[in-house]
Amino acid sequence: MNLQQLAVFREIMTTGSMSAAARNLNRTQPAVSASLKALEATLGMQLFHREGRRLVPVPEARYLLSEASEILDRLSATRSNMEGMRNRIRGSLRIVAMPGPSAYLMPDFVSRFAQGAPDIRVTLSTRSSPQILNLIAAQSFDIGFCDIGVNDSANGTLPDELFKSFTLDCDCLCAVPIDHPLAARATISAGDLNGQPMGALQPGHSTVKDTQAVFDQCGATFNVAVDAQYFLPLFHFVEARQICAVVDPLSAKSYLLQKGQERRIKFIRFEPRVPFRYALITPQRRPPSLLADTFARQWQGYVQAIVDNSDALCGA
Repeated sequence: MNLQQLAVFREIMTTGSMSAAARNLNRTQPAVSASLKALEATLGMQLFHREGRRLVPVPEARYLLSEASEILDRLSATRSNMEGMRNRIRGSLRIVAMPGPSAYLMPDFVSRFAQGAPDIRVTLSTRSSPQILNLIAAQSFDIGFCDIGVNDSANGTLPDELFKSFTLDCDCLCAVPIDHPLAARATISAGDLNGQPMGALQPGHSTVKDTQAVFDQCGATFNVAVDAQYFLPLFHFVEARQICAVVDPLSAKSYLLQKGQERRIKFIRFEPRVPFRYALITPQRRPPSLLADTFARQWQGYVQAIVDNSDALCGA
């Protein structure tokens, strides 16, 4: 008994005619008749009584019709689902991202990525970068987006035995109130901010260490007045003219997109260089689905474009 025989049998049961079944299946009547005979031989029973040209199904045939329909319908649904996965219009994505991008950029990107594909189911979670590394290593998510230290040897590399990743390096920008005395500068240095109230990530983050290092290099005082888990909350204090901050380009992009013409912060190139590294990671021992792989490549391109055009953030 095979799927072709079941399809022929169901069509005969549905139409009540060998010739109609052949026509609907685009096959010859002898081929349909041979398929039915092969099925009956496999089952060891006759499925129809022949009354002239009429085919009258035996009671067992009605049971077989129910089973055959379930099998064929499931096969059709499976084929449709697999075609949807192949075409990236069906499937599931479990994404975990660090707080900054997950607040605005990631949801906006995911929404546009899934547009026109209502059968894509997305789970978007927010965790700290160390938590993301652990969750991806445990294969709890398909994709993780986080930051990792550039100059911190303990965090700057990812364990190859747990997961694979690609990384994007960039330079941080300086966020100042739009009417700040330094806002007209093309570049702001650590020396220009000597002793001024600053915002930063929470102590221990590699960016805080790197920023402290460049202030020390210039003989300037890094006066942290406000610290936060991620950069976006600091913008409220910058707008209120209470602090300046050295921030990553994605946070700057998030602010500019959200505020539009109401922006009250200027982003300016900062020196000496404070590096920032983004990482997109996937489970090493579980190859990504076509959908996840496509999403990862498109997200990488999106982030790369922002990093490559960070001068445009400064000109906004």
